[in-house]
Order: sequence, then structure tokens, then C-alpha cells
Amino acid sequence: MSDQLTLGKAEGTPAGQAGEPLLQITGLKKHFPVTGGLIFKRQVGAVHAVDGLDLSVYAKESVGLVGESGCGKSTTGRLVTRLLEPTAGEIRYAGQDITHASRRALAPVRSEIQMIFQDPYSSLNPRHTVGSIIGAPMEINGIKPARGIQHRVQELLETVGLNPEHYNRFPHEFSGGQRQRIGVARALSLSPKLIVADEPVSALDVSIQAQVVNLLQQLQKDLGIAFLFIAHDLSIVRHFSQRVAVMYLGKIVEIADRRSLYENPRHPYTHALLSAVPEADPDDHRERIRLTGDVPSPVNPPSGCRFRTRCWKAQDKCATDEPPLVRLSDSRDGHLTACHFPEGPGALATAGKAATDDVPGPRATQD
Repeated sequence: MSDQLTLGKAEGTPAGQAGEPLLQITGLKKHFPVTGGLIFKRQVGAVHAVDGLDLSVYAKESVGLVGESGCGKSTTGRLVTRLLEPTAGEIRYAGQDITHASRRALAPVRSEIQMIFQDPYSSLNPRHTVGSIIGAPMEINGIKPARGIQHRVQELLETVGLNPEHYNRFPHEFSGGQRQRIGVARALSLSPKLIVADEPVSALDVSIQAQVVNLLQQLQKDLGIAFLFIAHDLSIVRHFSQRVAVMYLGKIVEIADRRSLYENPRHPYTHALLSAVPEADPDDHRERIRLTGDVPSPVNPPSGCRFRTRCWKAQDKCATDEPPLVRLSDSRDGHLTACHFPEGPGALATAGKAATDDVPGPRATQD
């Protein structure tokens, strides 16, 4: 097995990027209290939704954040936009610490960090017209476009592929895909430098998903916006993001550029996720890795490696020592893995066999 290298500043920098990241997250945590008692409510535990997350996003870069439902992806997005207050850790935007910044201190930053929400049906106020929904951020921030807010809103509608004449229509008059385009236009209204897209296409029909993703990709290219793209569909993330971070139970277990991660994944959990991605090639006989058991409770996460209760490579060390997120000596620059026994190059095709052969007892099975 390859020797591990400690994680340094240069190793966290993706190829082709220089200088400080636009967004730097260090040791980020969010614990939601669990209370008990019928009369006197007292805290009896905490949900470790995000539990020590390190991540960076550079200007004009798109970073994908993937993982199973409940792993903490959406919570991370809401922490970045400061819709939630972090329990611990640090969030730096353009070199400024915004972790616990006051509302007044956040005012100039909020216009540069916007969010696209998952559900286009609940994220738009049904009592407001499209024009007021898109124009509200400009009014709140005191922005007065040269040709007026209405003209600017109509420009944004045209930018996202909608008819500018629909300025006075209400959300219920649009389809799901059109509503999500309205949400994109609202996010663009303040000319942001970073957009957090929280599963922006998961609630849409498959036929519409590609249109919205292509729209976001074109906007990133034309406007130079950085994206934190949260999703569970690895095929969409591969199409959209330059780098991909894999999250499990509140922690990042692997992060790399998309080519390195998809062609040479190192963490067993990443192997399991990729084995479930449908392939169009009829000659691809990759075997499906089925993980047994459920995701452990975030109220009481496992000791050591959090994936060990479902991992076919788990050993005693995995229960006692938490693996750090580090670069392996035979990995490309920027490919970080948190595993005591990472997979070697080209192991994806044989991971299904290893799932049943490496350890006694079927912790994972094949189709």
C-alpha cells in the first residue's frame, strides 16, 4: 500500500488554480440539538449533520458535492450561504471570515453569494409575480439599474430562456423547469461571484434536467461564476463540475478532479457510488456493489472511520483511528482520500469481487 502524505496547502490546490480560494471552509460543523423530557426540555444529544468539513472553491470553478441522502450536503450549502449558523469551524469568503459575522457585516457579502434551491415549487412565493420575485433582491439591496429594475428583470428572463413578456405572470402559470429558470434568474439578479446550487434539477423531469444543467454551465462560462453544485446524481456532477467531493455522514471522504475521481477512485464508498451509475456502453460489465445495512445515525456516528460499518475492507484500525483526508504518494496532485486501506489504480472494475472476497462475512454483495 502507498505511503500517505500529510495534507498541506499546496496539496489542496487543484491543478491550474493559483492564489487564495474564493471560498475556504475549514473544520466546519453543524450539530442540531436533540431534546428530551415532557416538561423540562433538556438536550440529550445532537445530530452531527456536518462534522468537520474541509473544502475550497476557487473563482470561476465548479465543485460538485455528492453523497447519499442525509449525509449533510444541503446543510453544508445553507451554512455557506449563512442561512444556518455554524456550530464550529471557519468559513472564509474572499479572505474574509464570515463564520459568525453579524447581519450588518454580511450585507455586502450576501449579494455575492446566492443560492438556487432544490424545489422550484416551494422556493417561489405563489402570491408574487415573476417580476417582483426576481426584482426583490435588487430592491432590498438598494440596487438601481440604469434602465430600471423592470428592464433588468426582463433581461434576466431572456438570459435564462424565458419570455420577457411574462414579467407579470405568477409562478403557478409556469412548468417545473420554467420555475427553476426563474430561480436561476433570481440568483443572477445581484451579479454573484458564487452560487450554491442545492440539487437544482432533482425535482425536475429527466427530459428537463439536461436543459437546466446546460443553462447553468453556459452561465458559468459567460459570467465567470463559481459554483458549489450539490447533487446525488453522479452523471450530472461529472458533466458540470471540474472537481468533485464525496461526502458521507457529515464528512468528506474523497475529493479530486472529475477525471481522476471517476477513472481512479480510491475510497471504497466512492467505488460503491460509481458502481451504481448506469453505463450506456453495452460492453461495460462493471459489477454493482451493494452495501448492506443502513447509514448509521448521525446522532451517534461510529468511532474511527464512519464508513467502516458498511465497508468490505474494514479492519480493527478502522474502528479506533479516524483516517485523515490526505494525498497518497501515487495519486495526482489534489486527489485526497480519507481511508486507511484505499483502493489502487484501476480497482473499479474489480471492486465488486473484492467486496465479497476481502473479508469473511458478506458486508457487500454483487448483482
